[in-house]
Amino acid sequence: MNPPLLPPRPHDSHKARFGRIGIVSGAPGMVGAALLAGRAALHCGAGLVTLGLLDATVAVDFSTPELMFAPPDTLVADPKLTVLAIGPGLGQTHAAVDLLHAALRHPGPLVVDADGLNGLAQHAELASACARRTTPTLLTPHPGEAARLLHTRIDAIQADREQAAQQLATTFHAWVGLKGAGSVLAQPDGTTSINTSGNPALSAPGMGDVLTGMLATFVARLPPGDALRRAVWLHGQAADDAVAAGMGPEGLTASELIGWVRRRLNAVEGRG
Repeated sequence: MNPPLLPPRPHDSHKARFGRIGIVSGAPGMVGAALLAGRAALHCGAGLVTLGLLDATVAVDFSTPELMFAPPDTLVADPKLTVLAIGPGLGQTHAAVDLLHAALRHPGPLVVDADGLNGLAQHAELASACARRTTPTLLTPHPGEAARLLHTRIDAIQADREQAAQQLATTFHAWVGLKGAGSVLAQPDGTTSINTSGNPALSAPGMGDVLTGMLATFVARLPPGDALRRAVWLHGQAADDAVAAGMGPEGLTASELIGWVRRRLNAVEGRG
């Protein structure tokens, strides 16, 4: 039996013990990114998941009615959240930048991905605010986002991925998952490790959004370094499981991956 990825649930559990997750994202035309992140968080065992969408016309996910919704400016300032995530489908409007400013002031752990990372790259004051945070910050850039954050070229990132991840971690005082074949995981002290799970099926839309929701849930229950390492491994291993079952590498969708994530999570827990 493999050791569990998450602490076991006590017999007398209640949902609030497993994290109040807020996800600020979902500009018009990109609501799917928020829904993928929220669904992934729920399927990884989050206790409560609330989406703060910039697209105010969406107030329910009919396929996952367990997801709650709140105005993004209210959610980003909610001190009751265990973890806040921001970025998937956020856009790069003035409203998005204002929300990122507020997110960086949140007192709890913060996961930043996608357009949240682009905001850090484009606004020096946001990058400085990120580096000054005293609670854990986790960044999950792909090579293009990493290049923008470090003001360099993608080929320079790919030429020395460990060095790039180290530089990101020390510059932003963050735990960093530099995505790609052999994702590089770096800590604020500059130490790195390489994730070995995963395959090219993950080169598909929305896969990073799924990881954002997974990581937010893991950070609610684990120290940031453990959360990053285990969430990234699970994300890749779920894709490996799907491919082994004939679901890829061509055509595996992010929505489909979420089910494989839950299955592998429970198998590792010794129940599957």
